[in-house]
Amino acid sequence: MLDVIVLDDKQNELDNEDAQLVKKVLVFANKWMQLSKNYEMSVNFVNDKEIHEINKKYRNTDRATDVISFALEESDKIEIDGVPEELGDLFISLDHAHQQAEDYGHSYQRELAYLAVHGFLHLLGYDHTKSLQAEKEMFGLQDNILKDYGLTR
Repeated sequence: MLDVIVLDDKQNELDNEDAQLVKKVLVFANKWMQLSKNYEMSVNFVNDKEIHEINKKYRNTDRATDVISFALEESDKIEIDGVPEELGDLFISLDHAHQQAEDYGHSYQRELAYLAVHGFLHLLGYDHTKSLQAEKEMFGLQDNILKDYGLTR
């Protein structure tokens, strides 16, 4: 099971079409991955200015990006019976999602779902920057999850 909380840039919980899509695709990804633990995570919708500030402050990268994931470190995790394990937080730039959907020639919904799944896999420990094999594995998982969900290019 996966509990997803989607927040806007003011930390207000959202219940709009974008939030519903992200929740549904992440719950689907969790089931698809056949994860045995109960998890929870937050997804924050921000704009390019906000994600640029986050990227600069926490990643020392002076530019906007599409998605940033902040996984909780093992030492930060507390296990309590019956309480879902906190995975961490995602920040998704809706500006980037709109632009990349146009650039890649697919729907905004597909791009938003892609960014959510990409960040989710990072929270689970996948890292496409380590090696070509790790990149192939992570991108293959993303593509298969989205294909099985019904969001193709």
